[in-house]
Amino acid sequence: MPVVIDIETAGFNYKTDAVLELAAVLIDMDDTGKVSVGETHNYNIEPFSSANLDPKALEFTGIDPYHPFRFAKSEDEVLKDLFKAVKTKQKDYGCNRSVIVAHNAAFDMGFLQAMITRCENKKSPFHAFTTFDTATLAAAAYGQTVLARAMEKAGIPFDANEAHSAIYDAEKTAELYCKILNDFFPGK
Repeated sequence: MPVVIDIETAGFNYKTDAVLELAAVLIDMDDTGKVSVGETHNYNIEPFSSANLDPKALEFTGIDPYHPFRFAKSEDEVLKDLFKAVKTKQKDYGCNRSVIVAHNAAFDMGFLQAMITRCENKKSPFHAFTTFDTATLAAAAYGQTVLARAMEKAGIPFDANEAHSAIYDAEKTAELYCKILNDFFPGK
């Protein structure tokens, strides 16, 4: 069962830099094998103790990690809520593990795995090393690896002003993933 993930961070090092936002889009599949965008789970996350907050990364994303109206939760709270939602959906589909789908999946997988390790959470519903990378899929399908350009080639509207928000990027990545699967790998 694929789950599209997008993570916004305070830098590029998953070992030291804070995760600030995480959005996950559950993918639905009908009886014919057609996939569609399902429910979205979105979280603002408190920087973990001793987390690095690179000012350039914060400027790029526009995220103020300590803004009171972010209503941020701890990494542990976020993982518990996300894992519960994913496991509930897994039961619906009769599967044991979900595969992370992301645009540059190695980046998001690294930060997610670091969160899981910091929280000592041994009950992850995600496959430990398998991912689907929409940058690679979009390169094969449309000759583009940049999300905005791939969306344009796929005929999916994309607002660059909304980019670099976990919820927007996750939902757009989910649309792209579903379009590629349905167009190039239709049905069962």
